[in-house]
Amino acid sequence: MALAPPTSLVFKVQRCKPELVAPAKPTPYEFKQLSDIDDQKGLRFQISTIHFYKHDFSILKEIRDPVKVIREALAQTLVFYYPFAGRLRKGPSRKLVIECTGEGVMFIEANANITLEQFGDLLFDVPNSGGILHCPLLLIQVTRLKCGGFIFAVRLNHTMSDAVGLVQFMMAMGEMACGACAPSILPVWQRHLLQARNPTQVTCTHHEYVDMASTVAVPIPLNDVISHRTIFFGSTEVSALRRCMPHHLKQCSTFELLTACLWRCRTIALQTNPQEEVRVLCAVNARDKFKPPLPNGYYGNVCAFGVALATAQKLCKNPLGYAVELLKKAKNNVTEEYLRSVIDLMIIKGRPHFSVVGSYLVSDVTRTRFGEVDFGWGKPFYGGPAREAIPGVSSFYIPSKNSKGENGIVVPISLPVQAMERFENQLDILLVEGPTSHL
Repeated sequence: MALAPPTSLVFKVQRCKPELVAPAKPTPYEFKQLSDIDDQKGLRFQISTIHFYKHDFSILKEIRDPVKVIREALAQTLVFYYPFAGRLRKGPSRKLVIECTGEGVMFIEANANITLEQFGDLLFDVPNSGGILHCPLLLIQVTRLKCGGFIFAVRLNHTMSDAVGLVQFMMAMGEMACGACAPSILPVWQRHLLQARNPTQVTCTHHEYVDMASTVAVPIPLNDVISHRTIFFGSTEVSALRRCMPHHLKQCSTFELLTACLWRCRTIALQTNPQEEVRVLCAVNARDKFKPPLPNGYYGNVCAFGVALATAQKLCKNPLGYAVELLKKAKNNVTEEYLRSVIDLMIIKGRPHFSVVGSYLVSDVTRTRFGEVDFGWGKPFYGGPAREAIPGVSSFYIPSKNSKGENGIVVPISLPVQAMERFENQLDILLVEGPTSHL
């Protein structure tokens, strides 16, 4: 994968033939089972992140080749994270296992004759490399730029790790690139800790895995032209939304506030039937829910969806605080027992995909430390998701700065063109005029 500059720019990217980088030392040949959270159908896809680095002479006095440094660091890190160098296989009942073959991960060296400032959005891939089974579990591309900076991009098979686990791996690579002999946090597999109970028992309600009656056949009409926007929420915008809150909700979290706003505006923009149920799925990192806690260094998936549910009419006719209350309850519902119940449901229902019809999926990565991965060039001036997980259905909350240098959160949004116009109008109403009824 690589960044693609604006279409008006003439440039060249030279890519070397993809290679497999294997662990720097021999590693065990064995089979390792994924957890029953890891191999659910909804995680059987690829996630991409991208990191932009400048060559800062105040940090790096000598000229070093980022491709060479990162390739070597990757090989050293794979000695500890050797399951990443293996391949996924399918066992009985669709259970996924890693065959730790030591084959390696895919690595691409590239050069671009432009600077960081000239780049736009990401998009390069290696044909036939992105399958779930029998394919490399990681694809890494390092692109040198003529300004001395570089771009580090990763594509990960999501069944292996969530965002926290991926950052743990990349931080380990950064440490190895800076001369460490071993990661400061050693990886822990132990996926058996998140296996189903015997006997299985679904003790909670899981709206995220229940198909709701819907007047539409697909989340976003497939024949619509899709418009993409990245919306910045700084202190001014957050304060404007907070003024919409009643006194007892003034201290709600920024996540709850933004999610309520976006969910409401999106529902209005899609002109959802007022009687139709809509829901927002909040990806919650459940690591701190366990007692005793999961081992430090566990890098598997430990996320569950908190679900807020309402009819479109109630969501859009009520004040914004109504949605915030629903979101608070949804997040609080995600306990250790809730996650155990999800795990058991996976076995009982055959590892189902979460429902996307009538759903909006949000994932907050503002605290995931993507922006702290340092290979010796300092921290990236951007580090985070490269694209939406499910275009038109999902959004990430990513820490960033605007053109004035103000800290805030950027949120990528994709909607049909006309729906995007309605969405932006509704957002302006909330930010400027305050909430009103629409349905």
